[in-house]
Amino acid sequence: MRRRTLLLGALFAAASAATAAPSPAEQARIQRLIAYVEAQTTIRFVRNGSAYSSKDAAKFLRRKFEKMGEHVTTAQQFIEQIASKSSTTGEAYLIRFPDGRQVPAARFLGDELARMDRP
Repeated sequence: MRRRTLLLGALFAAASAATAAPSPAEQARIQRLIAYVEAQTTIRFVRNGSAYSSKDAAKFLRRKFEKMGEHVTTAQQFIEQIASKSSTTGEAYLIRFPDGRQVPAARFLGDELARMDRP
């Protein structure tokens, strides 16, 4: 019986972790990252081979976060699991600058997150 109780407890803990959501502070950090993308009006967000405006990119990231947000608990996880690659094709999202240079969205957002975290 004790073994069964331990197993049920472990299953409950795993289920709770799987449906965890970001804390209010992490939620604010994620929204700040999305707002940062939206404010970068000269960039293009490249997703599955098509380029989108920063405004459309922000809308897309908000929708994707609404659908998949329960799978992440931190802004870093948001970048890694939601904002850096297609969940259907696995293709990395890119940020294209006006000069044609492209960087992975994960790096672009990771750099901004690091900047946000600096004192």
